[in-house]
Amino acid sequence: MDLSFLVVVVIITALVFDFTNGFHDTANAMATSIATGALRPKVAVAVSAVLNLVGAFLSTAVAKTISSGLVDDTKVTVPIIFGGLVGAILWNLVTWYFGLPSSSSHALFGGLIGATWIAAGSSAVNFATVVQKIIIPAVAAPIVAGVVAMLGTFVAYKITQRARQKSVNDGYKSGQVASASLLSLAHGTGDAQKTMGVITLVLIISGSLAPGSGPPTWVILTAGLAIALGTYFGGWRIIRTMGKGLTDVEAPQGFTAETSSTAVLLASSHLGFPLSTTQVCSGSILGTGVGKRLAQVRWTVAGRMVMAWLFTLPSAAIVGAMAGRIADTGNAGVVIVATLAIVAGGGLYVASRRRPVTPQNVNEYPAPDPIPAPAATTATTV
Repeated sequence: MDLSFLVVVVIITALVFDFTNGFHDTANAMATSIATGALRPKVAVAVSAVLNLVGAFLSTAVAKTISSGLVDDTKVTVPIIFGGLVGAILWNLVTWYFGLPSSSSHALFGGLIGATWIAAGSSAVNFATVVQKIIIPAVAAPIVAGVVAMLGTFVAYKITQRARQKSVNDGYKSGQVASASLLSLAHGTGDAQKTMGVITLVLIISGSLAPGSGPPTWVILTAGLAIALGTYFGGWRIIRTMGKGLTDVEAPQGFTAETSSTAVLLASSHLGFPLSTTQVCSGSILGTGVGKRLAQVRWTVAGRMVMAWLFTLPSAAIVGAMAGRIADTGNAGVVIVATLAIVAGGGLYVASRRRPVTPQNVNEYPAPDPIPAPAATTATTV
């Protein structure tokens, strides 16, 4: 297979997005298990990483939706795809910095749609597919997951109300190990496919694959490895928000949230619906807060999260459109976009180090004030 330098650059960029998807979405599977103490933080992300990799091999239905259904592969170019990926990566980094569990999936879709629309025209975007397989599921998924989790939480507390609290918590914590593992498997099945779809689309556009082809084995493997590596690094800022920011999650709630999310995600993956794992899991966690009597739900945090959801598609689309237009001017444009993206991403990382979130303080909510540096002592001469 003869790949041009530009195609290789775009494939690497797609894998970078996959890496950011991994650490951005680690919270979806493991935030509640970490919050309840069912799994230690570093153990949780390691388990999640392995199962994300395994999940990448279970299905390719979502990948085919992206590679052959979202945009017209006869009207887009490789630099346009590059611009869309840049838009998605930058939105992932911005929301990670603020600890907002926004959708990596919708950032990717927004970036691709914006870049394609501006560079190739609206006819290059299959809006029927966008509405049917992205917009409608995006609205329905968190509601469905939230209702299922709310009912499950009510039942979980009802059937254990006469049991000893410690025994109940220990039992549900053991159950969380299994439910969080299944959720990680479902995440790998759904989210790794999105990068597979993008890389496959690039290979089709460049003539390396026939139109309508599914992802080759090496694409499945590299996409699975990239998302697994990102997952292992752990998006601790978002884990804190989902594990402690929305509601104070107890073991029965954590088990119910993870089980509800797993059921919704596995069903959608096999139907070819590229759902946002973040929206499904966030909806489930909110549902468990509503389903538990007298539980505190922090609606202000939930409101900020929903606002991030609303802005994800258009924000990534705008950045993707600008990046795609510049990148489509030639190799110099690609270099300019790549340089600006690296600078912006590096700046966000440096800024995040001023108040880092680590496995040691991830369950502290609200965020603790930074420890002031000790005052310098000066010698006094008489």
